[in-house]
Amino acid sequence: MPLLYSIGKLTVAPALRLAFRPDVEGLEHIPGTGGAIFAGNHLSVADELFLGTVVPRHLAFWAKSEYFKGTGPKGALTKFVLTGLGAIPVERAGGRAALSAFDAAIPVLKAGDLVAVYPEGTRSPDGRLYRGRTGAVRLALAAGVPIIPVGMTGTDQAQPIGTRMPRPGRAKITVRFGKPLDFTGRPDDRTSLREMTDEVMAEIQKLTGQEYVPRYAPPRGNSTGTGDAPATGTGDAPA
Repeated sequence: MPLLYSIGKLTVAPALRLAFRPDVEGLEHIPGTGGAIFAGNHLSVADELFLGTVVPRHLAFWAKSEYFKGTGPKGALTKFVLTGLGAIPVERAGGRAALSAFDAAIPVLKAGDLVAVYPEGTRSPDGRLYRGRTGAVRLALAAGVPIIPVGMTGTDQAQPIGTRMPRPGRAKITVRFGKPLDFTGRPDDRTSLREMTDEVMAEIQKLTGQEYVPRYAPPRGNSTGTGDAPATGTGDAPA
């Protein structure tokens, strides 16, 4: 476990548990060893904080590459923190550039570590669960690891979009883990990837009870609902 992540486990995580007292269900589905992908719904920046708080092992989050390229003292600090936490940079432009995140994540998973991704590709603009992108499934097949569905509730009220920090007392936060999904041996053609991704999203919906929207989530600032987040489905906020 990276040193900075370990320090956070001893300081930030206990503070969050004390302040918010999140309910956690399904911890028995988290493997004690070996690689796995956590695929969850995405309501708030706080999702990463609480997921990292309740998972006992190190979680490598995918974060926008821009966070690793900032200038000045703030940019240097952000890069230092993300690197120290073991975050994986991803290009949100998609295409070949975005696949560099796969190149970084596959050896991490094969080495027995955990990676967290958000198949919706961005935070939900209205609390509903949107169609998942196929990146999580493609990564699971490439690395030969299972996907663990994650359902978060309450984080969008504890830290609504646009606020800087989660606030205690605003909502009850619940984190639910589903049974691991093993897609080993399944074909990786486009149709099969879509079917497996829909299976993952169905399991996430069971954990959250969210209304499902069969289209990609619109990027922030766009209410058309067409969606143009990268196919990797990495989420848009650092750990």
